Amino acid sequence: MNYHWDWLFFFNETDDGLKYYDWILSGLGWTTFVSLSSLAVALVLGSVIGVMRTTPNRWLVRIGDIYVDFYRNIPLIVQLFIWFFVVPELVPEKLGLWMKQDLPEYVTAIAGLGVYTAARIAEQVKAGINALSRGQRNAGLALGFTEWQTYRYVRLPMAYRIVLPALTSEAMNIFKNSAVTYSVGILELYFQYKQIIEKTSQVLEITIVVTAAYFMLAFVMNRLLAFIEARTRVPGLIVGGKGGK
Repeated sequence: MNYHWDWLFFFNETDDGLKYYDWILSGLGWTTFVSLSSLAVALVLGSVIGVMRTTPNRWLVRIGDIYVDFYRNIPLIVQLFIWFFVVPELVPEKLGLWMKQDLPEYVTAIAGLGVYTAARIAEQVKAGINALSRGQRNAGLALGFTEWQTYRYVRLPMAYRIVLPALTSEAMNIFKNSAVTYSVGILELYFQYKQIIEKTSQVLEITIVVTAAYFMLAFVMNRLLAFIEARTRVPGLIVGGKGGK
C-alpha cells in the first residue's frame, strides 16, 4: 500500500486562516451541542408520548401510537429534509419565510433529531411503566394522588430506573445519528471530516481521528449513565439484573 502518512497536516493552515485541527474541534463542539440538545428534547417529548400510551384514555393512546409509528418508520435523513424543506412551505407565508431565511440551521437539526429519538424513547418509557405492578398505581391512588400525580411521583421515577440501560443506548446513538445533520448545513464532525478529505486527501489520518472522537463521545455518555444507573439501581427492577419483577 503506497500511502503517504502525514499526521502534521492537522497543523497546516486552511483557506479561512484556521488550522485543520481547529475544524475538528469546531465540528466536535457542534456535534456535542446538537446531540445533547436533541437528547434533552427527546427525553421530554419521549416521556410525554410514553405516558400517553399507558393511560386509560384511548385517544391519547392512539395519538401516541401514531406518533411512534410515523417517526420510527421514516429514515432520519428524510425527516430532516421534511423539517428543512417541507415544513416552511406548509406554515403561513411570513412564518415560512422566517424559517427559511432567519431560523438557524441547528434549530432544525435539533428538532428533527429530537423528535426522531423521542419516538424510540417513548417505547422505552412505555415498557418501563408497563413493567411495574398495578399495585404501585393503586397505592398512589389510595393515598389521594390523581392519575397524573401517580405518574409524577410513583410510576415514572421507577420506570426510568428500569429502562436506564436502554436509554443509555439511545443517548449513545444520538451522537452517531448527529452525523446526518450535515445534510441541513450543520458544520458538525462528519461535515468537517468530508471537508478535510476533499482539501487534503489524507483519508486515513482524519478517519482515525474522527472515529476516535465519536468513540470518545459515546463512551463518556455510556460511563456517565452507567454511574447514574449504579447510584439509582432498585434491586429486582433493573433490566438485565439478577432479580425478577
